[in-house]
Amino acid sequence: MTWEEGKILGPVSQNNFTSNEDLLKIKGLLDEPEAKLLLHDFLRNNITFTTNLIAGVDLFPFQHLAIKSMLETDYFLGIWSRGMSKSFSTAIYAFLDAIFNQGIQIGIMAATFRQSKMIFEKIEDIARKPEAAFLSQCITKKSKKNDQWTLEIGESKIIALPLGDGSKLRGFRFHRIIIDEFLLMPEHIYNEVILPFLSVVQNPTEREKVRKLEDEMIAKGKMTEDQRYQWPNNKLIALSSASYKFEYLYKVYETFEDLIVNGTAPGSKDLSKRVIMHFSYDVAPQALYDQNLINQSKQTMSQSQFDREFNAIFTDDSSGFFKTSTMAACTIKDGEDPCLEIAGDRDSKYLLAFDPSWAESESSDDFAIQLFKLNDNTKTGTLVHSYAVPGLKMNDHINYFHYLLDSFNIVAIVGDYGGGVQFLQGANASEQFNKANLNIKEIVADLDNTEHYQDALRDAKTQYNLKEKKICILRKATSDWIRKSNELLQASFDHKRLWFGGRPLDENYHKQLKKDIPIDNLVFIPNQKESLRSSGGAKQLDFLEHQYDMVNYTKNQCALIQVTSTPQGTQTFGLPSNLRRQSGPSKTRKDSYSALVLGNWMIKTYYDIMNVEETPVDSTFTPIMV
Repeated sequence: MTWEEGKILGPVSQNNFTSNEDLLKIKGLLDEPEAKLLLHDFLRNNITFTTNLIAGVDLFPFQHLAIKSMLETDYFLGIWSRGMSKSFSTAIYAFLDAIFNQGIQIGIMAATFRQSKMIFEKIEDIARKPEAAFLSQCITKKSKKNDQWTLEIGESKIIALPLGDGSKLRGFRFHRIIIDEFLLMPEHIYNEVILPFLSVVQNPTEREKVRKLEDEMIAKGKMTEDQRYQWPNNKLIALSSASYKFEYLYKVYETFEDLIVNGTAPGSKDLSKRVIMHFSYDVAPQALYDQNLINQSKQTMSQSQFDREFNAIFTDDSSGFFKTSTMAACTIKDGEDPCLEIAGDRDSKYLLAFDPSWAESESSDDFAIQLFKLNDNTKTGTLVHSYAVPGLKMNDHINYFHYLLDSFNIVAIVGDYGGGVQFLQGANASEQFNKANLNIKEIVADLDNTEHYQDALRDAKTQYNLKEKKICILRKATSDWIRKSNELLQASFDHKRLWFGGRPLDENYHKQLKKDIPIDNLVFIPNQKESLRSSGGAKQLDFLEHQYDMVNYTKNQCALIQVTSTPQGTQTFGLPSNLRRQSGPSKTRKDSYSALVLGNWMIKTYYDIMNVEETPVDSTFTPIMV
């Protein structure tokens, strides 16, 4: 572990309380008001002791260092290894700051509301323990609404919010902002909402009065310039694992590093204190990590992924067949159209691709569905909705399939032939489909015959009937088709014919939350009953945010794909050999990638079918009058 001290600007400390050294010099009896103030200073100086006293938690030295830094500095950026107690340490900081600085408001945000609530729930978990009696007494009120959780500690408030489009943040006057998984923070919100918000000070009128009094005392020689009261600034606490160097997190990291090492420009009034804490797993105490987990992760992750997740190293790019940087370039910017959707526009066209899995085990493959919004002008598609869940009963998958057919104007479907035939049969015979009078029919055409491809397209176009729902092609995955379809997907990324939908913001965000969908009947994550206890509007909010996770899930699977060749020259596209050997519920999967390959192939095929020329007439018969 190394320590690099930056360029010191302004006062070395902004503390307005008595140091441990000065406390040791105090002799004799103290009256009660003074004793209370000095107790506050002692507890504020000794974070490990305080945390143990009021919460019954023993801190590791690195946690003490991190929490102390969060309390002392204005901008804290933590790039920590996975499992390094980011949420736990931040939860301790949050309740300590709320106790020490009565009247402040602390906002907790993350890419999803579930993530925001995790830090909130960590505080609750700590406070429930018998040894945290003092902490539980400090908590005066709790409130849990659909889109806002509030914990009151005396006059202070800790508020967990969904990030959404940033509009919720504008309605609060936070003195501290905590961002968990900063890697997923939209650049738009950080620059246009977070940074301007932090620049607005609290108590401006009171500050001006105090400054005028200080000016008078300095003019009379009763105090010096360095004795001015140091007002606390608003704080930003941001934590994340490492990212790729082309992603926005790395730009923020470099900005922090430059300001710490080189300081601000001459004449700048920015005297903010900043700190970066960069923790790899190997600096953590041995008791914190299970060495078996580390060894397993080394065997099951690519080196690039392990470097980011555990070594906290920013890496250049993925090394698989599909580059992460290329996929990032094919991602719609947050707030722009097309964005992620949970219900579609009736005037738009959508294409659905599915890769079925019949097993009802949590260790099975995902049942994966990808939904694309079509653009007839450019003949391109944008992934706007994704589903991937293992181990559910087939009726749950059919129910989700029916919801998509009902909520989106789907004009074409493609599925993997292996399992697809049985799934369509089961869906068509289901209660949901019978009630809706739905019956998905298959188009059968020899689209692999390159010599007669145009004839096959005409055959498919003749069969295609949207009104009767004859819109489905079940694709047999031959080795030749697998190679061509993967090369097609790579070309689609290179030439930007396939896009990933952006995060919905502003009007699009609220529009999706107002959509009427059967949210209480949908299962969209494994063990949903245990992990999602919400319903109605709260569940719909989780569902919309979940789509952003699913798009990243798809990209991550694509980034892992490697191409290998057999001695006979046959190419295979799959996970690295160490990942293929995994088993169990947490194994690495590639079914969302498979559905993406199917969907991309079907987008091209759909437009080929729709735009194929009619059969040319070779000759005509002209009757002759005799």
